[in-house]
Parts: sequence; structure tokens; C-alpha cells
Amino acid sequence: MFGYRVPAPDEAMLISGGRRGLGGAPFRVVTGHGKFVLPVFRKTRFLTLAMCESEVAETCVTRQGIALTVRAVIAFKVGNDHESIVNAGQRFLSDQDQMSVLTGRIFAGHLRSIIGSMTVEEIVTERQKLATEVLETSKAEMAKIGLIVDSLQIQSIDDGDTGYIAAMSAPHKAAIQRAAQVAQAQATQASVEAEQAAARNQAEYARQTAVVKAQYNAEVDRAQAQAAQAGPLAAAHAQQEVLSAQTELAQRAAELRQQQLVAEIVKPAEAEAERIRVLALAEAERMKIQAEAAASHDRVALDRMLIDQLPQIVKEASAGLQGANVNVLNGADGLGEIAAGLVGQGLTILDSVRRNLGSPNGSVEDRKPGQQLRKELNGGQIDVD
Repeated sequence: MFGYRVPAPDEAMLISGGRRGLGGAPFRVVTGHGKFVLPVFRKTRFLTLAMCESEVAETCVTRQGIALTVRAVIAFKVGNDHESIVNAGQRFLSDQDQMSVLTGRIFAGHLRSIIGSMTVEEIVTERQKLATEVLETSKAEMAKIGLIVDSLQIQSIDDGDTGYIAAMSAPHKAAIQRAAQVAQAQATQASVEAEQAAARNQAEYARQTAVVKAQYNAEVDRAQAQAAQAGPLAAAHAQQEVLSAQTELAQRAAELRQQQLVAEIVKPAEAEAERIRVLALAEAERMKIQAEAAASHDRVALDRMLIDQLPQIVKEASAGLQGANVNVLNGADGLGEIAAGLVGQGLTILDSVRRNLGSPNGSVEDRKPGQQLRKELNGGQIDVD
């Protein structure tokens, strides 16, 4: 629409002509919305509210009289409040690039002032402190011209050809180099000692092996010499000594090998065996507890089951007599004794099973079924064909 103007999101629209703005400002400030501007009678200009940047490269002298070249970057913008926009508009509206130039000069002056009160060591080790002090001292001055500073970053500090910063860091570099050299020397010494120990162990092993082989060769030579001088009996004796020497050599070699393997195999195997033994004991204890619990709850039913199986036990035992050549000398009495013996074996098996299951065999009640059965057999109440 003709005469209706809208500022960008990062701009402030300044309308001059007509009535004055707030606080007696020579223009009205519009941000965030549009405004109808009467053509010819009103004039509209725009002031940026976007972020701006200014770089500073200033040579400053420290409290020690050492010249340092300090490079810094300042991020700033026009404040969003009405007063800041009015102040910045009156100073930079016609040439807004002057904001960066003026900001750089302001910070250069404050840098020179603050660095002049510090030493090189403080400047190098406390850059953030330097930046904070520069920001604090320049805040009021920047506010007067309608600008606010978002950040100040010290990019570099250079002492030129004086070499003061390098000399300041030399002791630390030397200490680090010494520590690195000591560590390297210790590592090299440890490696050499390990190699020497390995060489000594290998030489000792080779020496012992050579001694054993030399002893073996000497024994063999001596036995062979004796065998050559004697007859068949002496040869057999010499051969026996050769076998003994070979056995001794094998034993010595095994002992040497055992010393090498004991730490690698035996100790871990003993630990594993101990673990298996403990697990087996625990499993046996668990089975014992379960068996006792089962016996305590099901004793009557178990005894009844065993008694019911007694005839089958006797039957199986008598089956072994089929086809056997058995001579009965006293007729029916002898046959009754054989049957009683079979029943007695069945009772013995029954008693053994009950003892293994934890039955209290010493009680009178547990012995009654077997005694009664033996009495009936001996009394002739069971017919034998």
C-alpha cells in the first residue's frame, strides 16, 4: 500500500517530520510492525539491529615495559531498547559502517590501558581476566552511543622478536622434556633387563639340558664299553644300565618341563578341581536333604511298597534255582528250608534297601513283617509241591 512502510526483523524504522518521538527524540522509532508514513511530509530511514563485528590489532606495552601485539575480535550491536536506538540513530544513521570503526578504537584504548597495568605472565595465563576487565571498562562508554557488546575474544598475543614469551615457557618445556627422557630411559632399562633375564633363563635351561645330555652320553658310552668287553650276560646288564640311564634322563627332562608347566597348568587345574569338589559336596548335601525330607514324609507308604515287593523279590531269587542241580536230602523239610532261605534273602534285601533309605531298622515294628513270615514258613503253613 502506498505510504505504508514495514521494517525488517533486524531493523528499526526511524520516522522524522511531524511530532517528536518519546523522550523528546527528533524522530519516532518503530520496530516489529508497520506504520503508515505520509509521503513528502514524512521521511523514513532504517537502522540495523543486526550483529556487527570489529577487529582490533593493537601494540600495547606491559607494566614491565615489554611491547605486545594483541589481536581481538569484538561482537556488538545496537541495543533493542528505545534509548539505545535513538542514541545510535543520531550518531550512525548516515554512515552505519562507522559503528565498527568507533568500537575498534574504543576497545583499542581500553586494551592499552589495562595491559599497561599487567605483566606478561598475567596476560598470557589470564586471558579471560583481561577480556572481562576490558568489557567492564568499555560498557558505560558503549552504552552512551547506543551499542552493547556481546563478546570479546583475545585471539593472539605476540611479543615480536623479544622472545620473552618463549623464554617464559622454556623452563616448563625443559621440565616436560626431562620427564619424557626419564620415562623413556626407564622404559628402555626395563626392556633391557627383561631381555637379559630371558637370555639368562634360556642359557641356564640350555646348560642344564647339555649337562643332562652329557651325563646320558657318558653313561651310554660306559655301558657300551662294558658291553663290548663282556659276554652276553654283560651285554644284557649293560643294556639294562642303558635303559636305566634313559629312564633317568627322561625323568630329569620331565622335571625340567614340570618346573615350566607347574605355574601354567597345575595351579589353574588345582583351583578348578577344588571348585568341582565344592560343587559336588554341595550337590550331595542337597540330595541328602531331599532324601531325608522324602523319607520323613513318605515312610509308611515306602515301607508298604517294599513289603508288597517282597514276593516278587523271592520269586526272582527262586528263578535262579530253575535248571540247577539241587539235591534235597530230607524231603519236604529240606525243601521248606530252601524256601525259607529264599524268603530270608528277600528279607535281607528288604532290610538293606530300608537301611539305605534311612529306615530305623532297630525298632521292633520294622522287624515284625520279616519275623512273622519266617515263623509261618518254619511252621509249615506254606505248602511246597
